[in-house]
Amino acid sequence: MIFHGFPASDVQIFNVRISTYSVSTPDCFDVSPKTNAVCSLIRPGRAVPRTMGIKSGPNCAVGQHIHLKAWLHPDSSIRPRTPYTKGSCKDSALVPTNWRMNNGHYDFIIIGSGAGGGTLAYHLAPSGKKILLIERGPFVRREKENWSSLEVNARGRYNTKELWRNADGMELHPHTNYYVGGNTKFYGAALFRLREQDFGEIKHYGGISPEWPISYDELEPYYAQAERIYHVHGHVGEDPTEPRRTGGYPFPAVSHEPRIQQLSDDFARLGLKPFHTPLGVMLDEKNPWKSTCIRCNTCDGFPCLVNAKADAHICCVMPALRHDNVTLLTDTKVARLETDSSGREVTAVHVERNGTKEIYNGTIVIVSGGAINSAALLLRSANDKHPNGLANGSDVVGRHYMGHTNSVLMALSKCPNPTVFQKTLSVNDFYFSSPEWEFPMGHISFVGKLDGDTLKAGAPKVAPKWTLDLMGKHSLDFWLTSEDLPDPNNRVTINRDGEIVLQYKPNNEEGHKRLIKKLESLMQQQTKCPIHGRECHEGLFARNLFLGQRIPLAGVAHQNGTIRFGNDPKTSALDRNCKAHELDNLYVVDASFFCSSGAVNPGLTIIANALRVGDHLLERMNVRRPEPEMTSVA
Repeated sequence: MIFHGFPASDVQIFNVRISTYSVSTPDCFDVSPKTNAVCSLIRPGRAVPRTMGIKSGPNCAVGQHIHLKAWLHPDSSIRPRTPYTKGSCKDSALVPTNWRMNNGHYDFIIIGSGAGGGTLAYHLAPSGKKILLIERGPFVRREKENWSSLEVNARGRYNTKELWRNADGMELHPHTNYYVGGNTKFYGAALFRLREQDFGEIKHYGGISPEWPISYDELEPYYAQAERIYHVHGHVGEDPTEPRRTGGYPFPAVSHEPRIQQLSDDFARLGLKPFHTPLGVMLDEKNPWKSTCIRCNTCDGFPCLVNAKADAHICCVMPALRHDNVTLLTDTKVARLETDSSGREVTAVHVERNGTKEIYNGTIVIVSGGAINSAALLLRSANDKHPNGLANGSDVVGRHYMGHTNSVLMALSKCPNPTVFQKTLSVNDFYFSSPEWEFPMGHISFVGKLDGDTLKAGAPKVAPKWTLDLMGKHSLDFWLTSEDLPDPNNRVTINRDGEIVLQYKPNNEEGHKRLIKKLESLMQQQTKCPIHGRECHEGLFARNLFLGQRIPLAGVAHQNGTIRFGNDPKTSALDRNCKAHELDNLYVVDASFFCSSGAVNPGLTIIANALRVGDHLLERMNVRRPEPEMTSVA
């Protein structure tokens, strides 16, 4: 197959010669052998008949409006199979991979399609403004391996193969993923609001958690909207630390299975207030026959094969792409941002796509590549006006990296744990303090059910008479989170080879140690087993989820804090609207903006803040705020 490109200012034409190929691109079109075709690419923005063209599908990346016209040999044909939706189909045989398109100008360029970027694209899409959404990776391929713990956990099938470095220069294999939807494709869908007190200054044993420049009340309506968009299930009034709400959860709490219900009852008997974990899943327990979610054991850490997890791809990116003004580029890495001579405005976004360097221009540029990659991008974009990195006159870009202090603990018992979906129970009684200790300890919940294949990826010290498979069948698998504090020496930098260097020293660990002891004590006080009595509980064992690495360094799922926001340009990179102090058209909407990490998953706060910033951007562009949409559960 040979492509010849002929760029023009208004209409671009390329010749496609297909000799002996028979090509079928999923959800695009078919090409028969011996076809000769000349295809016209109509400039972006021109109306295209919906009876012809290319449809974006699971393996198709949409880039520009494309209209196909074919002059066909009598014995061959090109058969459009689907209606038109805008795009350049990455997997299509008729789209050259090294051809430079006339990229035009966008009102918004959003870098990253995860919880921040994907949500923002969804919120801005109804405005009619021209939006370019750039994603470094492809769509997650739908395949049986999506639900294989051996492939996903032990072999790291979907993990990035990119190498970072630690402070000593040693290789670091980050547990992160580059796909449409970002890390939400693999998250456990626990969607908590930060507590009201988390927005103020909190005294910890290990130091001070600083105050945010916005209050909980400012974010509360956006939390409510985020919960609707991401199908959050929960029950109001159970969580003793629950912040003020203007309404209930949009969906009822996900029920406990018998073993988890027993544990919840035991915790309540001991004076605690266990509650149902707020979860973003498309589950209908009253009508299971029509429920998208099948309540499986391959949710936490896995991509959902049936698209029932409320991730940014399903809830936001796909609905956004229904709007003709939204364009998605996949497999596109942003290399750097270029400014004008004053340094006050980003004028060009330099990307690498399909082996070619391209440049895109936008009125407003929003960075949302995750707290580590977003900081790295700004540092790589240093220039004469920003010698220490873009928007880094305060020298805080890359600093104050936080990722929580996390532990996975397995509680073994002689009786098996038949639970399939166990991530339904949480305990926050020790989030701020306890009768025995005045300082915050953290949050207790569950991970998805562990099995032998998952345990092999980071095997704990095996207890006597226990194999890994047996441990998986007899364990309750807890996830403990405590707040780590912002430290300017915990940071992201770039070495002379352009590699990301992540330097992190754990802090504020005393609260986490006490939280583990609390859980150990609680597990020793469980209801007597009718078979084994008090001897049923075998103890707690630490479990390392990541190959050869500590959770605080390689486990970057909760990364935040590297481009903090604030009112003082001397101590922050962003203002309260997440706009760079030093640039007029640069924003950041991933968890980089966090001033502190709290002790719950940051996902819902990222989503809510993206909606808040989205309203600010619509006001800035003199666009009326759209009515909130609701994605379908079906």
